[in-house]
Amino acid sequence: MKVLAAMSGGVDSSVAAARMVDAGHDVVGVHLALSAAPGTLRTGSRGCCSKEDASDARRVADVLGIPFYVWDFAEKFQAEVIDDFVESYARGETPNPCVRCNQRIKFSALSAKACALGFDAVATGHYARLSGGRLRRAVDHDKDQSYVLAVLTAEQLRHAAFPIGDTPKPRIRAEAAARGLAVADKPDSHDICFIPSGDTRAFLGERIGVRRGSVVAGDGEVLATHEGVHGFTIGQRKGLGIAGPGPDGRPRYVTAIDARTATVRVGEAADLDVRGLVGRDPVFTAGAAPAGPVECAVQVRAHGEAVEAVAELSGDGLVVRLRTPLRGVARGQTLVLYRPDPDGDEVLGSATIADTSGVPRIRQESVQGRPE
Repeated sequence: MKVLAAMSGGVDSSVAAARMVDAGHDVVGVHLALSAAPGTLRTGSRGCCSKEDASDARRVADVLGIPFYVWDFAEKFQAEVIDDFVESYARGETPNPCVRCNQRIKFSALSAKACALGFDAVATGHYARLSGGRLRRAVDHDKDQSYVLAVLTAEQLRHAAFPIGDTPKPRIRAEAAARGLAVADKPDSHDICFIPSGDTRAFLGERIGVRRGSVVAGDGEVLATHEGVHGFTIGQRKGLGIAGPGPDGRPRYVTAIDARTATVRVGEAADLDVRGLVGRDPVFTAGAAPAGPVECAVQVRAHGEAVEAVAELSGDGLVVRLRTPLRGVARGQTLVLYRPDPDGDEVLGSATIADTSGVPRIRQESVQGRPE
């Protein structure tokens, strides 16, 4: 099989590429240049895609004895990931840029180019597994990345390979060291790769500008003013600009954001409980959408708790009724549906959260996968 190995310059993608070589595939390494000024996208373990990362990936390719190229995806990354991130926050949403990067860059633009050049698959260092065409959680649940891959279609998964999903992270580092790869001890990147400073509010403020509005209590009392809804997210407790807790002495949290009126509403922790979700643009990783309501578990953060739920298509959207409330869910987040499976939790699909209120009742008869 002819395989394009996406090599970020980190330990995970390096071992993934090495394993594809060991398996006897015809492997070519490629590093994605995602910044027009790559020297600006790394500060220690923050950020990625720097000149240092490209050099690390090239050295690994040399050790493995495979061809290596750098492909410039900076313009597309700017439009499809960074601009989308900024616009989503300006609408009062809380997006996950890693989800969008996988959906629109690594497994759309990159995979399409790879297939056009005659490659059979794109291999990455994601912690996830493919079994019988089904996307499943990785063996190492602490590193599992099936959440950020749940936006992939069945066709995209057919051309994907995740060679390290069956191995815990410490063993991946040990394997890299045994192979003589210099990235064996390289720190993992964290936070948002294109914000190496880690200051998301400042990053957004530079691009969105000042859009003043009010911070209000549940009764409509104006508690403070702000310079833009992009500085807030649902569940936020600190940095609200208000003078202490509520009249009852309890902390106050952001409970709602209305970008149209530039209003940020605050309330008690209990106001953050969500019992239903409506998702837009649903994707089903196995290809076929469920014919009716289905029992599943839903997860709304990359490493968040998965709670029991019933999900059902409604028109062009997805309606999810939670059996256990989730706290602090925001529009723009990705909801991912899982089904318990003897071979590891299977990903059923995903959607972008469009609403967290007013979820219609889901009929309980004929629920697919309902436990006896």
